[in-house]
Amino acid sequence: SDTTKIGKNVHISPHVVIEENVNIGDDVQIGSGAFIGSNTIINKGSVIYPNVSIYHDVIIGNHCIIDSGSVIGADGFGLVKDANIYHKMPHIGSVVLEDSVWIGSNCCVDRGTLSNTIIGEGSKLDNLIHVAHNVKIGKNCILAGQVGIAGSSILEDNVTLAGQVGVAGHLIIGKGSIVAAKSAVFQSIKPGAYVSGIPARHNNDRI
Repeated sequence: SDTTKIGKNVHISPHVVIEENVNIGDDVQIGSGAFIGSNTIINKGSVIYPNVSIYHDVIIGNHCIIDSGSVIGADGFGLVKDANIYHKMPHIGSVVLEDSVWIGSNCCVDRGTLSNTIIGEGSKLDNLIHVAHNVKIGKNCILAGQVGIAGSSILEDNVTLAGQVGVAGHLIIGKGSIVAAKSAVFQSIKPGAYVSGIPARHNNDRI
């Protein structure tokens, strides 16, 4: 769109679509076939790899990386049941990726219903991860492949989720916690905990 603002030293590859009122900062790279929705902001030095879809009103921080095939800002799985019929809820929140966030390939980060979905500064997501609507991920968290986080859960700073961890909705995973691979988290976790299993339990409880 001719209403897009493009900074200095920006590289935009072939077949990119950029909608209205997008703001692209200096030194940004956008790979072939990417889609950037209206009113989105991509800040300085971020790299958007080929075939990434970024929906409207998304904010991408400085020096972020989004790998190919990922979708940022699609509606979450918000439904209301009436007379045994499910109706899709509107999602008027957005997605905010703070500085130095890395989103791996084929990840889905859903926009919030009312508030924003937020991924904190320095957090890194592996491939094939789903972050549902209204999730808040703190700073410097590590999420390994195939993690799924249900709606409105909160990961505090420095949390590690190993591969294939599932986190139920509306939980708080305390600062510095580690959840071992293939665990299913159904209850909130205190800071500094190490848990594993289905359901996830503190390892001290397994003695």
